[in-house]
Amino acid sequence: MGDDELVEALLGRVPQGSYEVVVRADDGTPRVLRNAPFLGDGTPMPTRYWLVGPDDVLRVSRLEAAGGVRQAEAAVDPGDLAAAHRRYAAERDAAIPDDYVGHRPSAGVGGTRRGVKCLHAHYAWFLAGGDDPVGRWVADHLGSGAGA
Repeated sequence: MGDDELVEALLGRVPQGSYEVVVRADDGTPRVLRNAPFLGDGTPMPTRYWLVGPDDVLRVSRLEAAGGVRQAEAAVDPGDLAAAHRRYAAERDAAIPDDYVGHRPSAGVGGTRRGVKCLHAHYAWFLAGGDDPVGRWVADHLGSGAGA
């Protein structure tokens, strides 16, 4: 099975835009996608990194259900988080051609301007090498299986 079929199965739907697999599990299964800044129909896509690894998604969902979003937001320095949102947006925006005219994706991690919206988005960026204090917090709270 190729990446397109695997990603479709992991998402439960056909992806709406271009992507590349940037992190894989040991068995080769996609864990993290890097999305193009626009969907196939031209709609801005603010979420650059998308967590798709089934074990990752389940574990982060459980962390969120246990109050992880509030806990992470309280634990992470607001200045560090704001800087992470700026870095994320700058990386995504760098993938947009200079001569592009039209609506652009905005905000930072997971499409938010401040605070924590979704641990999945922060963790996906962290796994892909992003300097994300919330993603680091998630990895610490997931324990030894975070890098599996």
